[in-house]
Amino acid sequence: MCVKPLDIVALVGINMLYACVGICTKKAALQSPMSWWYWLWFAGAVAVIGIYAMLWQQVLKRIELGTAYMFKGTSLIFTMLIAALLFGEAITVPNIIGSVIIIVGIVFLARS
Repeated sequence: MCVKPLDIVALVGINMLYACVGICTKKAALQSPMSWWYWLWFAGAVAVIGIYAMLWQQVLKRIELGTAYMFKGTSLIFTMLIAALLFGEAITVPNIIGSVIIIVGIVFLARS
């Protein structure tokens, strides 16, 4: 099965969406427990997971599971980048090395 460029864009986009779950849960954790803002962010996380699950199933109709799953690691990279932008978290050398390993692994698997 040949993977089309649009399918790859969809996979990366879906993994960016999945990265937003971590952002919503972190924002919820920063709120006062059981406040309205806490529940709003928590509900946002649940909604994003639901949307992600539906989109993931649609992608699996078009792409083999092994191919789609190798892109799951990109969500870690997106989470790290979004956390750095929104929360000022540091991106360390081990984070960069891990990201490079993920990307190199995807490239190697995609070529095989």
